[in-house]
Amino acid sequence: MSSVELVNKIDHKDVKVITRRAEELGDNVMLVQTFPLELRYIQPHYPIVFQKVRDSDRFIVVALFGLEDGENLFLEEAGWNAGYIPLMMQRQPFQIGFQKGQDGVVRVLHIDMSSPRVSKTDGSSLFSEFGEQTEFLDYMASALETIHLWGEQGENFDKVLNKYNLLEPVTFDITLETGRQAQLLGFHTINEEVLAGLSGEALDELNKLGYLLPIYMAVASLANVKKLIKLKSQREAIDYQEA
Repeated sequence: MSSVELVNKIDHKDVKVITRRAEELGDNVMLVQTFPLELRYIQPHYPIVFQKVRDSDRFIVVALFGLEDGENLFLEEAGWNAGYIPLMMQRQPFQIGFQKGQDGVVRVLHIDMSSPRVSKTDGSSLFSEFGEQTEFLDYMASALETIHLWGEQGENFDKVLNKYNLLEPVTFDITLETGRQAQLLGFHTINEEVLAGLSGEALDELNKLGYLLPIYMAVASLANVKKLIKLKSQREAIDYQEA
């Protein structure tokens, strides 16, 4: 159970956050939500797909780290082996909160004290011995602000994609180097045929909304599915040798 608290220099003066990447710290996940403005950073490393929100007609855009639940193929003993870690992973164990202020509702920084990343002995401090915010806490506050702004910009991304019938369900047929075959289901991707047939007016609207480049980033990212298959094959080969 989470225990979310408003970050402050009195209650959290001795709190540290472990920043290394490991399974026991919650990094062994198959996917994470991302945003249109982040896709240029996501595209070189991870496949980008769309996941339907349960009991809704909405979709979120996600970066794939693995081919099955609870699997992050980029996570190794030495850490996270990729050139970029999505901000929704970086921000843990912090969250955006909202608080009433003199000028209305303001955004504030919260921390989940039940997270395995929270420590009193290891990691990066939130405050200096003089009660000042550390560079680490400043960075995390900036990351959360960026996530908020990215979320606002991409709020209607899926609605616009559906407006132009750009989302289609996909089945990834997977053959590992061991010969084992599997399928990855439950996601949507950009319909490239529909995208190629869009009118100039439609493309202009997508561009003005800031969605056209992210769409092409999502299309290009699907080449990274082969990377996941290779990493999965290597991991299964190691597991076989150790068995």
